[in-house]
Amino acid sequence: MAEHTIHFGILGCASIARRNSRAIKLAPNCSISALGSRSLERAKKFAKENEYPAYVKLYGSYEEVLDDPNVDVVYVPLPTSLHVKWAVLAAQKKKHVLLEKPVALNLKDLDVILEACEANGVQYMDGTMWMHHPRTPKMREFLSDSHQFGKLKAIHSVFSYNAGEDFLKNDIRVQPDLDALGALGDSGWYCIRAILWATDYEMPKTVTALREPEFNEAGVILSCGASLSWEDGKLATFYCSFLTNLSMDISALGTKGNLRVHDFVVPYQDHVGRFYVTSDLGWAGIPEGADPPPTVHSIETDLPHEAHMVAEFSKLVENIKSNGGAPETKWASISRKTQIVVDAVIASIAKGFEPIEIN
Repeated sequence: MAEHTIHFGILGCASIARRNSRAIKLAPNCSISALGSRSLERAKKFAKENEYPAYVKLYGSYEEVLDDPNVDVVYVPLPTSLHVKWAVLAAQKKKHVLLEKPVALNLKDLDVILEACEANGVQYMDGTMWMHHPRTPKMREFLSDSHQFGKLKAIHSVFSYNAGEDFLKNDIRVQPDLDALGALGDSGWYCIRAILWATDYEMPKTVTALREPEFNEAGVILSCGASLSWEDGKLATFYCSFLTNLSMDISALGTKGNLRVHDFVVPYQDHVGRFYVTSDLGWAGIPEGADPPPTVHSIETDLPHEAHMVAEFSKLVENIKSNGGAPETKWASISRKTQIVVDAVIASIAKGFEPIEIN
């Protein structure tokens, strides 16, 4: 392993850990150093299935990963109900924390995590992978172009997938003691992040849950939506679901142009991300329709976006470890703003779909 490689320890063998295990192996500045599970047998099975190198240490507990002196970073893909315990303990043991989303069940719990990271001088980031794709800053350039896009007026985001019968019965994301936020925490987190990203993280004035959310028998959300409004007149909507065919859309509408992306959560192809823009679109007459046609931007990359994520996180950790730098705080701020909106949706549902003011 390279001298300045950042060493990851992984807590648990969740399905998302498969994708991010591959990401850590692909990224140029980090490596997997340890894996812990509730049993050593399960850790061995996961390591074999995912072709872990022989030097990776395998443990039958999470504590052993945190006590491993060679581990710089812990990636935590555990059920959300376990995040406070293990993220805080990791921070107290001076391990930097890459925390799978949803990061917490509520803002109170997230603040406990963030305070522990700050107090112990460790880097925090959540696992919202699409934020790190090279396509994302290119889309930002278009939204920031006053001549091509103009002023942002509306944002709409959807992340849904038909999870299937086995998922709806057995997955941790539908069990109230493990991931009580259900579809809102899983797919809704992405939608809310997309909306906040499009507004450059300007918080809305109000959040109002849409009527007729769907729940399972245990009271976990299977599908829901909400509308958000800003003091300057901007508005946004999102829809998230475990019950609807796969859709991963962002639409950002400006006074002069529009941006659309159809695969923002997981690009249809690892090595290219596409988005579509229009500027000064108008009617071209009958029967021609509208003109000019959308412009397609294809952003190529040598690495999938999750590998960009762990590489960026590792770069931040390396700056702390080798240069005495301070943790980058913007990722904690972005997580916190996302969690505030999640909490507001829950509150609006509980209060009969009343608007919830964001302070």
